[in-house]
Amino acid sequence: MGERDDPGTIGRRVQRLRVERGLTQRQLAEPVYTPAYVSTLESGRVRPSDDALRHLAERLGVAFDELATGRSARLVTELRLRLTEAQRTFAVGEAEPAAEQYAELLVEAETHGLAAEQATALLGLGECALETGELVAGRQYFERSEACLAGAPLPARVPALRGRAVAHYLAGELRYAVYLLESALDELNRGGLHDPDALLLLYASVIGPYMDMGAHARAAQAAEFALALAPQSGDPALVARMHRSVARTLVAEGRLAEADASLAKAAELYRGLQIRTELANCHWMRGYVYAQDGQLERAEAELREALGMLSAKRAALYSSQVAVELADVLHRRGKSDEAAALLHDVLDDLSPERGAVHSAAAHRLLGIIAEDARRTEDAEEHYVRALSLLERAGAAGDLADLCRLLGDLLRRTGRVEAALDAYRTGLGHRTAPGTTTLGPAPAQPPL
Repeated sequence: MGERDDPGTIGRRVQRLRVERGLTQRQLAEPVYTPAYVSTLESGRVRPSDDALRHLAERLGVAFDELATGRSARLVTELRLRLTEAQRTFAVGEAEPAAEQYAELLVEAETHGLAAEQATALLGLGECALETGELVAGRQYFERSEACLAGAPLPARVPALRGRAVAHYLAGELRYAVYLLESALDELNRGGLHDPDALLLLYASVIGPYMDMGAHARAAQAAEFALALAPQSGDPALVARMHRSVARTLVAEGRLAEADASLAKAAELYRGLQIRTELANCHWMRGYVYAQDGQLERAEAELREALGMLSAKRAALYSSQVAVELADVLHRRGKSDEAAALLHDVLDDLSPERGAVHSAAAHRLLGIIAEDARRTEDAEEHYVRALSLLERAGAAGDLADLCRLLGDLLRRTGRVEAALDAYRTGLGHRTAPGTTTLGPAPAQPPL
């Protein structure tokens, strides 16, 4: 028994249980063993065999595992039930209470040396940290969760690895996030580890970074694989998340009706599961789809619904991202003052290390609003700040568009050479549409 406690610990446990039950050493030992053997065992001077422990456990009225490890089967089951309750708390959008539950459960799991339960609690703490925008803390929780499962097969480690990648993605470190996800996909596919849930989670998660980097071909391929894997998954929440991610690629391809249908499927699944935050994210994506289709009134309604749901649950980072997209719709509807006020509030919650892509989007939109109001210097300042954020994140598609905006502004103000430099920079990011410097695409899963 590899997980058995040391002889001294087992001996003290046997003595405590014997005394609690009012048994003598002779009564505990007979008829198979002697009182002297029990005395030697209780003093920690002998390592009991499995047979001896089974005899003692039966006489003491406890399970073999409890006597050997100090952990009762009931304790482990109750701990897992409470972990499920914490997951439920998080699912309905209560990230802070869920984090308190997970922290308490982590201490208990560590006390009893339960590695799998420690990993689950750390994974939950990581998800809660992402929800509240604490990206560094979230990444550290995910790293610790992976460490707890160091000897486990890769599919068991995928949720923590994916969480770490998402933390890097939200911090604006797109290339590293993609590297983590692609490396795991390659290892799974090339190693024949065909775990549909693990593959689906990775493919759904890599779509966002691909889209922001301008790698649309890879995003579309990842979406295709995710859709093919979905019928094999036994996790409806994961399938719902996949539908939400796939909608991004459909929008990019102009397939707006299909994107809306995909989001409707996701929303239906989330309502059935009562996962509030993900349901809010579906409203967010539907608002994005309607905005792309020019249905601005419907887009505003969906984005306001998402923002209300996320703000009520203190999902700080995600609510800031939704606010940027809502501001864009408000500006397009002629409500530029309201949009600008919303963006300035958002920038207080974002930073280069925390939401770089959406922080850049906020500065880009403030630049457009300033330019419309003929405040050229303010516009240029916002464009330059956005450019710096996007260069750090490697968001190629957005960079090209921003360089065009900055170049046009510089040209209109008579700075032709500076404008040409901005256009050249933008062209550099458009040299090979749909590609990145990421190396070969991940291996195809055995669908």
